[in-house]
Amino acid sequence: MEAPKTTLTTSEITSKLEYYCSYQDRCHKEVEQKLRSFTLLPELKEQIIVHLIEHKYIDEERFAKSFARGKHNYKGWGKNRIVQELKYREISKRNIDLALLELPNEVYLANFHQLAEKNWNGIKERKGQKKNKKFVDFLLRKGYETSLIFEKLKQLDK
Repeated sequence: MEAPKTTLTTSEITSKLEYYCSYQDRCHKEVEQKLRSFTLLPELKEQIIVHLIEHKYIDEERFAKSFARGKHNYKGWGKNRIVQELKYREISKRNIDLALLELPNEVYLANFHQLAEKNWNGIKERKGQKKNKKFVDFLLRKGYETSLIFEKLKQLDK
C-alpha cells in the first residue's frame, strides 16, 4: 500500500533546503535539482532560491573554492578536471578562476609528483609503450596538464 503524499509548506521546504545547503556547500544547479523534487509553483521556487542566496546558504564563489580545494586535496584532481566539473555545474568563468587560485602552485605540483610516482610504481607492466600509455591515461583522466605529464614521464622513464 502506498503511503499518502504529504504536502509541505513553503517554510518547511525552505528549512529543508537551508539544511541541505548548510551541511555541504551547494551550487545553484544542485539546489534547483533538489527543488524539482518538490511540487512548487515557479514563483515559489524563485522566492526560495532568493531567500537562500540572501541568507548566504548559496554562494557560488564559496562553492567553487571549496570544490576545487576538496577535489584536488582528497581526490587528486588536476586543474583541467576541476574546471570541466565546475563548468558542468554552470559556475561562472570568474568564479572558476578564483577557485583555481585556491591551489597554490607548490602544493599543486607536489601533489602531482607524488601521485605520478605512486602510479608509475604501481603499474605492473615492464618499461615500454604499454606502461607509458597507462601512466599518461591515468593522469589525463585525473585532469593534469599534458606538458606536466610528459615532462614527468621523461623523468621516470630513464
